[in-house]
Amino acid sequence: TSSRLHQPPSTHVEVVMMTCNPPAATGLYDPRFEHDACGVSFVAHMKGVRSNELVQTGLRALTNLEHRGATGAEPDTGDGAGILIQVPDRLLREVVGFALPPEGQYAAGLVFLPVEERAREKVQRRIGEIFAEDGIDVLGWRKVPTDPSTLGATALAAMPSFYQLFVSSPGGESGVALDRRIYVARKRVEHEFDGAGEDGAASKAFVCSLSSRTIVYKGMLTTPQLGAFFGDLTDPRIESALLLVHSRFSTNTFPSWPLAHPYRYIAHNGEINTVQGNENWMRAREALIASPLLGVGLDAEGRPNGEGAAKVSPVCTPGASDTARFDEALELLHLGGYELPHAVLMMIPEAWENHEEMLPERKAFYQ
Repeated sequence: TSSRLHQPPSTHVEVVMMTCNPPAATGLYDPRFEHDACGVSFVAHMKGVRSNELVQTGLRALTNLEHRGATGAEPDTGDGAGILIQVPDRLLREVVGFALPPEGQYAAGLVFLPVEERAREKVQRRIGEIFAEDGIDVLGWRKVPTDPSTLGATALAAMPSFYQLFVSSPGGESGVALDRRIYVARKRVEHEFDGAGEDGAASKAFVCSLSSRTIVYKGMLTTPQLGAFFGDLTDPRIESALLLVHSRFSTNTFPSWPLAHPYRYIAHNGEINTVQGNENWMRAREALIASPLLGVGLDAEGRPNGEGAAKVSPVCTPGASDTARFDEALELLHLGGYELPHAVLMMIPEAWENHEEMLPERKAFYQ
């Protein structure tokens, strides 16, 4: 409850809740069968020119999707809203208190952390240790400016603290190569500090995104609250040439700060009816994962060692939403070497098996 967040520090580590407890199955009611549709919008400059105007256009588009999002009994506690944009190098370079490498040679991302100071510092130290163990340099942390004055009591009670993490590679990798370099360490953080589950357990940390290319701002917010809550989004120095916004209407999961969209690559409108079967197939195949690009599942000579990729397993976070699990599978395929359009077609193929007029080469591609 919110009152716990303001009690004096105790002798044990207090960790903030990031989720709301979903109702249990009762009688004929089963939360697995919740269905509805969210709001999603994509805005881009056709020539790739970054601007603050485009970001503000995206925020207006998001606000206009308010009717596609949901609230609880409190009109000021939303199911979730968020935005994905390109890493705003100009803004970040001027507000962080440490030096940043050239654009593209560092990764930045929003992390939900405990509110209590000692718990937060403990989690931050451990995250730094995990990245160091995987040969990644932690450049520093930035406290993200927020204004919670418009939030409802339920959102406030579950609200974490908000920090941006900045990392780089000693080898100087940039772009997607750097994203591949940090993928395994980030998955290790997720597994050790699971903040995506919604089982009522205290969540310790959740990495919204960590990339050299894009960054996510999101939360348990209504669409008008997003820009008012995150001060960065109304800063004239924030610029992007593309953006993805989402207004959530919770379907097969209940509202929480981590489960707002967008995720690292996608936002999604609707319901994935085959999500459980696909996750089961992913779990069955995890032991066979081997990727030289990710440095997992291979021996010293680069041959598959049959041990799979324990560091990145499970690929799909238990208890996460259908979209979150889809995003995690897509991320694995893309960072594992497939171009993003190719990976998307693997995830969402045409109905090709009995298509008599489909060209043989296209049918062979899907097969």
